[in-house]
Amino acid sequence: MGRRTRLLIALALAAAGAAVAAAGTMLVAVPVPTVTTSGTAAIGGPFTLAATNGETVTDQTYRGKWLLIFFGYTFCPDACPTALNNISVALEKLGSDAGKLQPLFVTVDPRRDTRDAMSDYLKSFDSRIIGLTGSQTQIDSVVREYRVYVAQQKSETGSDDYVVSHSAYIYLMNPEGKFVNVIQGNEAGDEIAAWLRKEMTRSKR
Repeated sequence: MGRRTRLLIALALAAAGAAVAAAGTMLVAVPVPTVTTSGTAAIGGPFTLAATNGETVTDQTYRGKWLLIFFGYTFCPDACPTALNNISVALEKLGSDAGKLQPLFVTVDPRRDTRDAMSDYLKSFDSRIIGLTGSQTQIDSVVREYRVYVAQQKSETGSDDYVVSHSAYIYLMNPEGKFVNVIQGNEAGDEIAAWLRKEMTRSKR
């Protein structure tokens, strides 16, 4: 079983787990689904969100660019800053090839992640990373399109001090908006850069 197949299976399992959790059902065992890897996986789709650069953007806004998308939130204790830092390193390693990419950080916590909050948070990372937020309905829609696992943990204090569990994959979409592959966010920046070069080169064949 190849790396891409394993990652696609993990995405499918995460989506299935999210659906079960949302229904309030006790999860006992989840059978491994059949994943077809021929052709393009049904991941990705149209969206309309608010960008940290002040624009309202859609999936069409970035046509012609490779999209590198990570889903997370600004209060994330470890996975998000790690992934964003690794993406920042990868962009530096890519040199001029980074100009072919548009990295995006899409919040899974729009209640707290306003446009200003995301803009301030992203100042700690590469300036080419654009943050995207929106209404809860808009975020729920894009989360479903990309099969992202998201589950808010209840706060004992009933305040805004809560944690959001989420999958931590970096998605690569081609310039036509089609899904290409995923890589884990905790991969080192050098590894992400090498992976991107490989995937982008492969598409030219």
